[in-house]
Amino acid sequence: MGKYFGTDGFRGKAGEGLTAQHAYEIGRFLGWYYGRTERARIVVGKDTRRSSYMLEYAISAGMAASGADVYLLHVTTTPSVSYVTRTDGFDCGVMISASHNPFYDNGIKLMNREGEKMDEATISLVEDYLDGKLELDGQQWKELPLAAGDGVGAIVDHSAGRNRYIGYLISLAMYSFKGKKVALDCANGSAWSIAPSVFKALGAEVSVINDRPDGLNINTDCGSTHIDGLKKYVKENGMDVGFAFDGDADRCLAVDENGELVDGDQIMYVYACYMKERDKLVNNTVVTTVMSNFGLYKALDEAGIAYEKTKVGDKYVYENMVQNGHRIGGEQSGHIIFSKYARTGDGILTALKAMEVMLSKKMSLSRLTEGMTVYPQVLINVRVKDKKAAQADAAVQAAVQAVTDELADTGRILVRESGTEPLVRVMVEAESEERCRELAERVVEIIRAQGHCA
Repeated sequence: MGKYFGTDGFRGKAGEGLTAQHAYEIGRFLGWYYGRTERARIVVGKDTRRSSYMLEYAISAGMAASGADVYLLHVTTTPSVSYVTRTDGFDCGVMISASHNPFYDNGIKLMNREGEKMDEATISLVEDYLDGKLELDGQQWKELPLAAGDGVGAIVDHSAGRNRYIGYLISLAMYSFKGKKVALDCANGSAWSIAPSVFKALGAEVSVINDRPDGLNINTDCGSTHIDGLKKYVKENGMDVGFAFDGDADRCLAVDENGELVDGDQIMYVYACYMKERDKLVNNTVVTTVMSNFGLYKALDEAGIAYEKTKVGDKYVYENMVQNGHRIGGEQSGHIIFSKYARTGDGILTALKAMEVMLSKKMSLSRLTEGMTVYPQVLINVRVKDKKAAQADAAVQAAVQAVTDELADTGRILVRESGTEPLVRVMVEAESEERCRELAERVVEIIRAQGHCA
């Protein structure tokens, strides 16, 4: 499989980078690892990709072969697996999904017993086993023991767990949605079987698009990564609001009644202000990543709300929230964490929270976002020979500082390296796109002139 794991598990092109054999072996490890003292209990969910069924059956067989009992949630969302794992006392949870990626990619996301992303040390052990070099408790494990007789694990239906999650979401709503026209873009993914049920149960007049998954159309020109379809639908059909999810529904973007995008930064701003008004914003702090829009920071400053900045990735947002006791954090992409209610980003929960503010304040989403101006942003990826050398170059640093000084409090520049590719990313936010591009290209030209480009 090679040394490739993300912050929460394994990912690759289905049938090539991530095969049924990989899934079976991962299942074998998990069933054995969590069953060393007593029989392991593991819950598994999947999205609507055609390959998700193949991987679900393979990983479940591997777990049962190692003696674990496997509970299948079937097609469900990533946050539902997190919820069921922690509330039903499972040893770990597995979600088969590649999130917002195309159908031909897939992944195996691993969660600990608290429903949080699995720690990298345990994921490394899984990878060591796949590579045939597992060492644990002072012993080398080339092969893991197979269960036999009554030691073989069972594989059972656990759709009741998914239904309890739906009930949990409904229970969190503080207001009836009656009289509100809500459009939902389910991305032909996991949300299609859950989100409409939740909104209908709360009384909304629900219109659903992209809720006909065929195994191949997940995230295809729809959902949170392709928002234009929902923007058009909301405007043409006079909806009060629209919400778009990604393939596994851990992200949500909104569309206001005018058909305008309301991204993750804006949703965080709206809800953080609402929390502050009610004295519910613990530590008076929002956790963001360095890629959040400059306009969010300006708006939070104006509202008297503090903020933290982490590296890009919801994992780092969540770690900061846990370490410091913060209640809300997330990313511009719509991956928002409400730590009082969930251990991971939850797109449907995010939509419910946006509705709560609209109903409580009796205001449209466009009015709620008026206090935040989204600054234009330009991002240029530069392929380089050495990422660290390019960023450490004195001339490059001087160019970045010059742009910082020039922008002052009217924008910002951020230069960072890609975590997976030989790229340096130059991002500028300013009052116009032309200004952004001019300043970004100025820095890129210095990187080229210094001979760093590959």
